[in-house]
Amino acid sequence: MNVSLLIGDSQPAASNGKVFQRLNPLSGEVATEAPAATLEDADAAVAAAAAAFPAWSALGPNARRALLLKAADTLDTMREDFVRTMINEIATTEVWASFNVKLAAGMLREAASLTTQVGGEVIPSDKPGCIAMSVRQAAGVSLGIAPWNAPIILGVRAVAMPVACGNTAVLKASELCPGTHRLIGEVFSKAGFPAGVVNVITNAPEDAPAIVECLVAHPAVKRINFTGSTRVGRIIGELAARHLKPALLELGGKAPLIVLADADLDAAVAAVAFGAFINQGQVCMSTERVIVDETVADRFVEKLSAKATSLPAGDPRSGPVVIGSLIDEGPARRVIELIEDAVSKGAKRVAGGDRSGTIVPASVVDRVTKDMRIYSEESFGPVVSVIRASGVEEAIRLANDTEYGLSAAVFSRDVARALSVAKRIESGICHINGPTVHDEAQMPFGGVKGSGYGRFGGQAGIAEFTDLRWITIETEPQHYPF
Repeated sequence: MNVSLLIGDSQPAASNGKVFQRLNPLSGEVATEAPAATLEDADAAVAAAAAAFPAWSALGPNARRALLLKAADTLDTMREDFVRTMINEIATTEVWASFNVKLAAGMLREAASLTTQVGGEVIPSDKPGCIAMSVRQAAGVSLGIAPWNAPIILGVRAVAMPVACGNTAVLKASELCPGTHRLIGEVFSKAGFPAGVVNVITNAPEDAPAIVECLVAHPAVKRINFTGSTRVGRIIGELAARHLKPALLELGGKAPLIVLADADLDAAVAAVAFGAFINQGQVCMSTERVIVDETVADRFVEKLSAKATSLPAGDPRSGPVVIGSLIDEGPARRVIELIEDAVSKGAKRVAGGDRSGTIVPASVVDRVTKDMRIYSEESFGPVVSVIRASGVEEAIRLANDTEYGLSAAVFSRDVARALSVAKRIESGICHINGPTVHDEAQMPFGGVKGSGYGRFGGQAGIAEFTDLRWITIETEPQHYPF
């Protein structure tokens, strides 16, 4: 697949003519050849977005809504293109790729519903004859930097709410899925969005730092949103702070799922299997730590081991599988290193734990302790740790013993008790009797601690992508002390 940049109303190659290739991680074949954008190309994309901003921000909310709904319908009609391109670039399963299409279309429809919700309020003033208002207004050009692991969902999320609020957008595609992210630009173009409202830049991996710094520093860029690793998120946050620009950062995770002594173990096992192994564990919300009350731990581990062992792993192109390929061999090797380190220090491997190239089967490691790397390091792969706890207080302490704080879950038949536990977990998201992997377009999505700050979704998203202004109207003659 060959793709181009999307800058205003043009679809150019890189200004220096250079390209880069994304290889399929399973076959090694070229999945996509994309332009290796230059700094000049990055500036041109922002300039196109800035030029489109005055007219787009002045467009009525119902007109923006109609275009966003058209984009959602267009995305649905392009399902096969998206699924095929996503599988070729990151070798995931068809189930995950299809889910990406479904949720991304829902995000566009949710953004459409919010165009009339960019409001404000009248605030009582102590000054006679003064009408005081707070008004939310579009900020300008919004830069979205999206990752590869849920490329359709997170690529659409990076631009949908900003555009709904009246901003224009530049999407910096991931180097690992340039074709998938470029298709998002095609969705907006086919839906009839004016030129420059959504622009897409692809760049070679070695050029990423310079491209990102150029985009963040551009004076016309007023908002930045980034989804990705905590390591890179710190860099983005520092760059944004240097230029005094608001940034929304949704970063890594080490999601805990607490299983209390009275939990429905079968329900908990099903949730763990889904949360730990969907998309090979390459999800920021993936269940990485299962903290189980020691009184039920043996039974739980037996059930989870059987479930994990039953999940088919292999090449998604050869037939239906639950576990497909990791993004590259390096991450697959790292997952095995984490498992082997834990086993060497006393943990017990009860499922999986081997690999074939980029494919690692569903793996479970029991009796994980703090001195093991897998206790604290984000694995981002199909492995889950079981940590045994002696009671509720220790379970809460273990859940919070991490630098991350994105998603979490608690399982108990006593919902009131589970709610009290959930309130004490340091995370932006917590689910009771449900998996840690759960996303809905209208929800305030984001984390705390090393998982970032800011919230996508709903009214929280509107607050992130608009400026809140105080405006007054004086209706009586003014009196001044001098």
